[in-house]
Amino acid sequence: MLSSASRFARQDALVPQEVLTALDVTVVGVGAIGRQVTLQLAALGVRKLRLIDFDLVELTNVTTQGYLPADVGHAKVDATARAVRQIDPGIELSLIADRFRPHMPVGDAVFCCVDSISARSAIWRSVGHHCQCWIDGRMLGEVMRILTSSDDRGRSHYPTTLFQQAEAQAGACTARGVIYTAAIAAGLMVHQFTRWLRKLPVDVDLSINLLASELSAA
Repeated sequence: MLSSASRFARQDALVPQEVLTALDVTVVGVGAIGRQVTLQLAALGVRKLRLIDFDLVELTNVTTQGYLPADVGHAKVDATARAVRQIDPGIELSLIADRFRPHMPVGDAVFCCVDSISARSAIWRSVGHHCQCWIDGRMLGEVMRILTSSDDRGRSHYPTTLFQQAEAQAGACTARGVIYTAAIAAGLMVHQFTRWLRKLPVDVDLSINLLASELSAA
């Protein structure tokens, strides 16, 4: 078996393990983006990981979210946990097969990967100002938006993105999706996370339209 030192040898300059391993990390929603985020965090070396999602795996999730045919009908948190343990069985996992509730602990960093603006707003009101790093991933088709709140600038900007649900583009984030958009969005979220770990400036608002080859960052 490879030692932990050799396992992380190629990422040491980019992911400070001494900081990462001390963190308690939560992923709220392990659908398209959230499942990809979770697997990347497991590969990076997160030691304490909490997954919150009430949903079951459906057949369409095999193509759009990277679940396996054998996962269909099972809770998403359980199916994702099985994949995490294949990457690193030593990760301390906490699985909550339920909707997010205000009393739930979230730890130091939160990845918000839910489907609706109203859900994001409720979660943000509960924990946004208590966690050290908040990263929200949104996608529809080939368009994605990553919002990061880890300082005063991010905490001031993020609430301005929580418009009324009625103003949102028709359909939940999962109404139209492909796995490559989810994987790219997840990678960008985890990248912002590692920038925060290294005490580097983060992009508080990053948008990419793959079809139009457009990128904007603030």
